[in-house]
Amino acid sequence: MQRVCFLLKVRQERLVEYRERHAAVWPGMLAALSAAGWHNYSLFLRDDGLLVGYLETEDFAAAQAAMGATDVNARWQAEMAGFFEALDGGTPDEAMRPLTEVFHLD
Repeated sequence: MQRVCFLLKVRQERLVEYRERHAAVWPGMLAALSAAGWHNYSLFLRDDGLLVGYLETEDFAAAQAAMGATDVNARWQAEMAGFFEALDGGTPDEAMRPLTEVFHLD
C-alpha cells in the first residue's frame, strides 16, 4: 500500500466555509473516492490555512486518474478551486504533489 501525503494552502478568508464543505462532502464524491482506491483519506487544516492531506492507495497515479474520469470529481474540483492559494489556474487535485516519505514506523 502506498502512503501519500500532500500540502495545499487554503485562503485565510475561506477557512470557515472550507471546514463546512468538508463536514458535508457529497455522498457521490465519497463513493467515487472509495471506488477509485482512495483509502484512509484524511485532511488536516491548520488555522493559517495550511492543509495536510494523507491517503493510502495501491497506485496513486491510477487513483488520481480514476477520480479524474468522474463527473462528480470535476464538479467538486471546480467548486473547490477558489478556496486555495497558488493553484496556477489548475484544480486542487492537479496541485497535489506528494511529499517524499523519509520515515515510517509500523
